[in-house]
Amino acid sequence: MKIRSITYFCNPEYPLNEDVLRQAGDFLMQAKAAFQAEGYEVQTTRMAAIPFPRLLGENVEQLPKFAEALSKLLHEAGIAYASLGPALPESPRSYELIPEAIAASQNIFFGGVMADARGIHMDALRACAGVIVRCAPLDPNGFANLNFAALANVPAGAPFFPAAYHDGDEPMFALAVESADLAVDAFSGESTLNVGRSTLIREIERHGQALARVAATRLWNVPFGGIDFSLAPFPDDTHSLGGAVERMGVPRIGLHGSLAAAALLTEAIDRADFPHTGFSGFMQPILEDSVLAKRAADGTLTIKDALLYSAVCGTGLDTVPLPGDTTAEQIVPLLLDLSALALRLDKPLTARLMPVPGKKAGDVTTFDFGFFANSRVMKLDAEPLSAPLTSDALISLSPRKK
Repeated sequence: MKIRSITYFCNPEYPLNEDVLRQAGDFLMQAKAAFQAEGYEVQTTRMAAIPFPRLLGENVEQLPKFAEALSKLLHEAGIAYASLGPALPESPRSYELIPEAIAASQNIFFGGVMADARGIHMDALRACAGVIVRCAPLDPNGFANLNFAALANVPAGAPFFPAAYHDGDEPMFALAVESADLAVDAFSGESTLNVGRSTLIREIERHGQALARVAATRLWNVPFGGIDFSLAPFPDDTHSLGGAVERMGVPRIGLHGSLAAAALLTEAIDRADFPHTGFSGFMQPILEDSVLAKRAADGTLTIKDALLYSAVCGTGLDTVPLPGDTTAEQIVPLLLDLSALALRLDKPLTARLMPVPGKKAGDVTTFDFGFFANSRVMKLDAEPLSAPLTSDALISLSPRKK
């Protein structure tokens, strides 16, 4: 298990306050040293801001220049990545500026709110689909969409990017972990489901409580927001959450039984005693998990399967390779389904979709990125919606009564 990210949440202010960046960098350096001293590898240090429409206010048109300036200062501050938070429904123009801001900067991430407690904002949802399509040609592999996610019912304080954003002026920090290997190990050679599940819960608690102790005793000067213990993978079989599902008894993830396995793994995180934050569940990024990538390539795992598992898991749809000619109108129905799940089940979900220019469904992906396992472009079974689903600016959708 590793710490994927120590994420520092703050308001960097506009104009950009370099003192805030220095404070963030100093804290992150201290935090990294503290966790490493306890034997935990720290992969990245990150900063997440308040949503950029609120940060920039009437200067929202300056987003590309602001993102470019921030990206140039990150390395100097010792911060690997930054999130400028999501575009907001009350600022329609904020969505339109994201592709230009991604093109102008490096290592800066964004989101776009499409659903929240008020309901599904159809104009914002369509704007998110538009961002995805406009970002795709910025890179020959569609890689620019790694820096954008559409958000449904996602609160502030989640440390995984691109969903991370802050909601105040006082700083705080949270941890995101890479822990799919705990699930793989827990179900290796175990004869019963309960033994494997108990092992996983015990290991999550052991690490979660150890990390929380470091936060409380060594890093008490900044409030600690908790740990997102999503079982994040790395693209090799020993760190594959898809591999963990198959060790639980499902011959190939994507076949029936996979949803039950995803539910059991997510529930194990819920049972574990540690300070929870963010998604804290089953994470299924297609291109970041070697087994998921294989099953998507051979057609066993489909986009509909991943959407189905989102009902019982953590993050939703992540790093999904789509045909390069996918239109915004085809993406809208998928985002609408995801948003409906998030609101009816009262859970946070995101969509990070990656149309690959020049490729069609079934073509091999050719990403050259150490955190990706190549797969095949996945088929999207969607056609443009028609009225009345397209007619409402806001679709009210309350959580299911318990």
